[in-house]
Amino acid sequence: WWCPILMDTFGDEFNKYRSPLVSRYASKEMAYNFSDKKKFTTWRKLWIYLAKAEKALGLPVTEAQVAEMESHAEDIDFAMAAEEESKLRHDVMAHVHTFAHCCPTAAPIIHLGATSCYVGDNTDLIMLRDGFDILLPKLARVIDRLSKFAEKYAGLPTLGFTHYQPAQLTTVGKRACLWLQDLAMDMRNLQRAREDLRFRGVKGTTGTQASFLQLFQGDHDKVEDLDRMVTEMAGFKKAYMVTGQTYSRKVDIDSLSPLASMGATIHKICTDIRLLANLKEIEEPFEKEQIGSSAMPYKRNPMRCERCCSLARHLIALLADPLQTASVQWLERTLDDSANRRISLPESFLTADIILSTLQNITEGLVVYPKVIERHIHHELPFMATENIIMAMVKAGGNRQDCHEKIRVLSQQAATVVKQEGGDNDLLARVQADPYFAPILGHLDNILDPKTFIGRAPQQVARFLSEEVRPLLEPYKAEIDVKIELEL
Repeated sequence: WWCPILMDTFGDEFNKYRSPLVSRYASKEMAYNFSDKKKFTTWRKLWIYLAKAEKALGLPVTEAQVAEMESHAEDIDFAMAAEEESKLRHDVMAHVHTFAHCCPTAAPIIHLGATSCYVGDNTDLIMLRDGFDILLPKLARVIDRLSKFAEKYAGLPTLGFTHYQPAQLTTVGKRACLWLQDLAMDMRNLQRAREDLRFRGVKGTTGTQASFLQLFQGDHDKVEDLDRMVTEMAGFKKAYMVTGQTYSRKVDIDSLSPLASMGATIHKICTDIRLLANLKEIEEPFEKEQIGSSAMPYKRNPMRCERCCSLARHLIALLADPLQTASVQWLERTLDDSANRRISLPESFLTADIILSTLQNITEGLVVYPKVIERHIHHELPFMATENIIMAMVKAGGNRQDCHEKIRVLSQQAATVVKQEGGDNDLLARVQADPYFAPILGHLDNILDPKTFIGRAPQQVARFLSEEVRPLLEPYKAEIDVKIELEL
């Protein structure tokens, strides 16, 4: 009985699959960037650019025709376009007819000399470019938040881990700089991919510009001028000099590769935070009324980091699509790229957008527990300090080999207490109780100060932030303070 009510209330919205990338996660600006509205209004703008350039170069296109097209650039009758496509089985011609319907004067010159890829591929390149322009400031904000975190905790000692086993000390801020270094590489990769993008331009059916050469009665200069003018109107500095029917699908590889690489970076960062949350050293932000588990009310699950890891895996996996697509494009082109690209290109940018927004939220609210970190250090430090104790004894006149043997025996005894009896590490108590170490007992506190075990970590943090991170953020200063409301 409830099904008709559901249909009346919500229509078909909840009766068919909706991608959670849009319905649940993505920002409005990125969702719009790959929307039908953006896509098809861009098609119309491209037809207007083409008409303007053809008019300027002497083809029989009138000012009235251009004005009519411009006045209808935004008012797309999607129902008519869908009906036309169902008859024609061709999306571009369906929209040519729909545009012509509201522009009867301009109808004869819409799409003049062009092929479907003129609007299809050029629009994809515009969306890729605009997608990078959305992502880059978001990545800059993540780097900014994490750099402030690194600066704040540059000198806070913490256990280092290799093989996820306790190792020599580092600092909380230095570890954050490892994350930052990868993000900085991602920033440069995204910037390079964005700057390397060119326009397909006006190339015709197989890339030879034959149709335009015919329109301009063999005038090669005018064909080149047409290509240049349309490219500039679309906001690009350069067009690809040679194409088949499509621009090379390696461009898609070059665009999605840095996104997948960034996905790997963010997966690593969020995995590290999840591991540290298990140790109760660092936690992602946790809302006052947030529930960690339906069964275990005490839990504070790292849900945001888990979301980032989950979506990062999807982002990494999407790179396989353009790699395979580029490899199977026959000769001047085949259409088996189309359906795949309708999924892989938008989903890559939508997924990257989501994990950057989530990571910004995480880095704005990371919680550090210094007392827990200190307790973990004191649990492991006695073993790590053995070399320092040996050196102090030698300075006090002891024999290095004798001291080494003493420490070895005491360390094994302490390890037995920890591993077999479940007790605390009592190596220091054993050292203090052994008369052999009497010459250095007054110096043990200094020998065991955690800050003496962190090397140049604070100085490395300061230099790295100053020389590499802050200059990278300069182009985004106007957008750096934007905060996001993360929809959980």
